[in-house]
Amino acid sequence: MNAFTKEYEAKMTKTIESLQREYQSIRAGRANPSILDRVSVLYYDVPTPINQLAAVSVTEARTLTISPWDKTTLKAIEKAIQASDVGINPQNDGSCLRLLFPPLTEERRKELCKQVAKLGEDAKIAIRSIRRDANDKLKAKKKSAELPEDTIKDLEKEIQDVTDRFCKDIDSMSQTKEQEIMSI
Repeated sequence: MNAFTKEYEAKMTKTIESLQREYQSIRAGRANPSILDRVSVLYYDVPTPINQLAAVSVTEARTLTISPWDKTTLKAIEKAIQASDVGINPQNDGSCLRLLFPPLTEERRKELCKQVAKLGEDAKIAIRSIRRDANDKLKAKKKSAELPEDTIKDLEKEIQDVTDRFCKDIDSMSQTKEQEIMSI
């Protein structure tokens, strides 16, 4: 694989990593600290991620415990979680917060599966867009006669192979996440 293909493969890899982060933030019935990754707390007028203000741990299968290092931030963390799209009301006991995850209903599981499928399709669209950019660049090189035509054909085939591989990876990631959601 040459430098041209590797450049676009690196962009596709970033798309996969972004999709993995998105999938981690979808709760599948079990407590997962990464659900709070997108929640920011105003700490001295600066949006700060919860994991920088508190220890977030899974105490039971369906319970997250948030123990702030500075107890004065407890109320601010609680308000940030309530304002977020996590969908769970934290329980405040004065020293820490607990998030109790209720079991998912069948209807909610199906909604989450649709969300997983949509995120997977969006990632595939992003991958195809990267492929299109690469092919456009190759066409420009062909027009300006920078590269011979057979080299351009080989590069187009490499880019297509990489695209197909990443699309298969996205399909398997989506399928795994859907199975995780649908398992009780």
